[in-house]
Amino acid sequence: MPGRRRCRRVGHEPAFTSFGPARAGSSEPEEAVLSVDEFEAVRLKDLEGHDQSECAAMMDISQPTFHRLVISARRKIADALTHGKTIKIMGGNYRL
Repeated sequence: MPGRRRCRRVGHEPAFTSFGPARAGSSEPEEAVLSVDEFEAVRLKDLEGHDQSECAAMMDISQPTFHRLVISARRKIADALTHGKTIKIMGGNYRL
């Protein structure tokens, strides 16, 4: 049985919650939903350049949990970029 899910600490809510391709047709593109904690993990690791242990400490989670968040977020971002999906940032188990 899995343990209690711990709230992840994030620095702030994202300023933008949707990114997507320019509309080429009348149909809406599919969505890739990124949770706020996944967004924060990518922001800390890839944008700010912190190492994994620093990021995990900042988010008040373990290193393996942080690693899973980054891998999940990167996979969703790559899928959206490759397949022309809109990226929505919403939800997740976090606190400010």
